[in-house]
Order: sequence, then C-alpha cells, then structure tokens
Amino acid sequence: MMNLQIIILRYVSIIVIAVSSLHVSAQNIGPADSKATPETVRLYSNLKKLLARGIMIGHQDDLAYGVNWKYEDGRSDIKDVTGDYPAVYGWELGRLENDAPANLDGVPFDKMKEYIQDGYERGGVITISWHLNNPLTGKSAWDPAPAGSAASALPGGEKNELYKSWLDKIATFMQSLKGKNGELIPVIFRPFHELNGSWFWWGGKNCTPDEIKKLYQFTETYLRDVKGVHNLLYAFNTDRFATKEEYLGRYPGDEYVDIVGFDIYQRGPDNEKYMAEFDRTLTTLEDIAKEKNKIPALTEFGYGTLPDSTWWTNVFGKVLQTHHIAYALAWRNAGRKSATETEFYVPYTGQSSAEDFKKFCDSKQILLQRDVTKMKLYE
Repeated sequence: MMNLQIIILRYVSIIVIAVSSLHVSAQNIGPADSKATPETVRLYSNLKKLLARGIMIGHQDDLAYGVNWKYEDGRSDIKDVTGDYPAVYGWELGRLENDAPANLDGVPFDKMKEYIQDGYERGGVITISWHLNNPLTGKSAWDPAPAGSAASALPGGEKNELYKSWLDKIATFMQSLKGKNGELIPVIFRPFHELNGSWFWWGGKNCTPDEIKKLYQFTETYLRDVKGVHNLLYAFNTDRFATKEEYLGRYPGDEYVDIVGFDIYQRGPDNEKYMAEFDRTLTTLEDIAKEKNKIPALTEFGYGTLPDSTWWTNVFGKVLQTHHIAYALAWRNAGRKSATETEFYVPYTGQSSAEDFKKFCDSKQILLQRDVTKMKLYE
C-alpha cells in the first residue's frame, strides 16, 4: 500500500511540474497581449529569430525630412547615403493628446500615417514613442513639477479621466493604421521611455517606482482591454543604466513587456569611455532579455553632428559586432535649427562620416530595408 501511495505521489508531482512548465511556456511564447493580431504575433516571433541573423538599423522620422529637405516623396537621408531605406522607422505621437494636426516635431499626423503605411508595405518595422504632456500641469513632457504628476493620471487621481481621453486618441490612431488588405499594422509602442532619468514628468525623482509601474500597467491594460487595441508590442526602455537592479527598479512586470531596451548617446569625444559603457550596458541588457525571455533592442542612440568620420566602424560598430539585439534606432535628422546649429544623427550625402556609415551598413550583421523585406517579418 505504501509503495502504491509513493508511486501515486510521484505521478502527481510529475503532472504538477508538467502543468507548471506549460503555464510558464504559455506566458513566454507570445506577445504580452494574448489577443494580438496575427501580423503582430508573427512580427514578435520573427524579431526573436532575427537575433541570430543580424541587427536592423532604424531612424526616427526618416521618411519625413532630413538635412536640407522636407516631405519629398521616397526620400531618406539613409537611402541617399546607402542606396537603401532603414529597416526600422521611428515616429512620435506627442501633441496627439491635444488634438494638434502635427506632432511636437512638426510632422502632420496624416502624413505620418502615410509614411507608416509605406514602411510597412516595404516590410519594415514601425516603432512609436510618445512625449505626452504633463497631465497635471498641461505643460510639456519636460515639465517635471510638481511631484504627483504620474499619480494624478492613475485611477482615483484627479487627472485620470483626462488621461483616459488621451489614451482614447492614441487607440484611435493605432487602430487607423492599416495595410492594403485592411489588416492592422503592428507597432512597437514605447511609452514612458527613459523613465530612469529625471527630465520627463514620468521619470526618475519625479515619481516613485511604484507610480510609474502602475501607470505603465494601466496604460497597457486600458489600450488592450478597454479600447481593444491589439496591434501593439510594448517596449520598456530606460536611459543609460549601471546595473541590472537599476534597470529593473521600474520594470512593470514580464506580462506587460515584449521588448527591453535602453537609450544611449555619445556626448563627447572620449570614444573609449563611450565604448566601454556601451559594451557593458548591452551585455547587461542581453542578460536581462535572456532571463526574462524578451527581445533586446537599442531603442535610441546617436552622436550629434557625427564629428568623428570613422565613428560608425571604429566606435559604434566595433562594440555592436559582439552583441545580439533586434534593432538600433538612430535619432532624427532635424536639420538646420538656427544659423549656427544643425541637428543630425545619421550622415547625409557629403557629411564626413557618410562613407564610413555606408561601410558599416555593408556589414553582414547590419540589416537595412531590402534585407528584412526578404525575411517577410509579418508572414
């Protein structure tokens, strides 16, 4: 009798372990949104597979404008230099919450939709950030005062209804993005980016870790469960960080995240210092992604005005070649901002690093539009 009881207990234990394993696997085999559209699920799956193939290069506002040009059909600074479009197209929704016709960088939302459709039809990947205004003060994303701005947007907070009305507009925009066959275009959405820094109202010392976790969770569940938005992958990203503990200090939970990333810019001429930090941070990110079964990405990067003509191959590319991330998004080529200031993060024709950038992009590891078109990321 005792032997029979032992055998039964062993079988029960095996079943419990098997069921637990299946539960864990079920949580990790697809996007955070269990009702994600078929195209979104395929993109998620293919981004994971892509890690073994190479790194997609992206660019913010790439199709809308560049250095010395604006709204020219089919144009791109990356295409001008390399002959091909980027693989990832970054866009921004700041000011949509205010019913403005154009975003905070001046790109009309109707044009943005067309550019998103263009990139998608070529097989490219779309990612969208949102520098939303401070709901408590009505001022910009860069208005950190007073403390309590994040809490005000949460359920029970004095600005929760206002914040939900903003999310309604985000939902409408996301659900208006459709391909030629009427399918919803998948988007990598990265709300509350750089949330460990204190320059935005949702970051650093301006709110507690618990407040931003709850705000991230509320934002996602409202879009998904209330508004029925199912064409989003969610990217969690910090600014530069020193440790795994710092990175995860404001992490909303595995069930809310598809992509883990960070933003890092080179701010001065010390290449060795930048390379060491960049390499160390990428390593930590990859460890976190592996542990949590997420997709690692460099969600923003750049070296303003690219003063080093060989930066792409001798600095950025030299670090990147030893790592595996899904994509790296360069920030925007805003062009001439004044008589003495021009802002850009990828080269334009004739810029001193243009040839080096082309050499960098010719590497087998680096993927541009024609490379990912062949991969059919949505099929």
